[in-house]
Amino acid sequence: MATSFILFILAVAFCSSILITVLSYEPAPLQDFCVADATNQGTVRVNGMACKNPLFVQADDFYYSGLHVAGDTQNSYGYRISPVSVYQIPGLNTLGLSMMRIDYALWGANPPHTHPRATEILTVLEGTLQVGFITSDPQNRLITKVLQRGDVFVFPVGLVHFQRNMGHTNATAIAALSSQNPGVISITNSIFGSTPPISTEILAQAFQVDNKTVHLIKKKLMHM
Repeated sequence: MATSFILFILAVAFCSSILITVLSYEPAPLQDFCVADATNQGTVRVNGMACKNPLFVQADDFYYSGLHVAGDTQNSYGYRISPVSVYQIPGLNTLGLSMMRIDYALWGANPPHTHPRATEILTVLEGTLQVGFITSDPQNRLITKVLQRGDVFVFPVGLVHFQRNMGHTNATAIAALSSQNPGVISITNSIFGSTPPISTEILAQAFQVDNKTVHLIKKKLMHM
């Protein structure tokens, strides 16, 4: 009986590992590492950046210093992101992992946005944050919660989400993402600040406002 149970657990674990591999957004590496070669920008990229010759890899390729420094939140949104992705640590290339520090001024907000290639898990280090994400059509449900120091919240890959400082002091959070290059799409900037711009008539019809309102939003974003 015990032997059968152990075999069952091993079979479940094996099947789970296969399922996780199949459903992964980024394939498992086929070598120890693939440190990004920033000098080789002309190479065709399949999934990540071109690899540096392993013989030239150094410890600094896997190292970054600076997350202890608070970001400058003196901007119109009152927040600042300090990313640690493949662009800061070349050794993250192909490993499917990155992180960032987020600082929030009083009532500062990280406005609605998405990460098209990553799930995000956020931990509050200091302060009080209201966080949330919105489910896809047709429900469009708002899933939201107020977090305190030490609380953790997950934003599923691709869903619109946000954070806002609800406390009486500055707030700080650390987030990990399931991609070395998660990408970010700011809802406001992408819609009203695209290049070339989406026509004013389309935006006015989409948001059920007049052209003057669309022009006002676009003008405001240009000066942010």
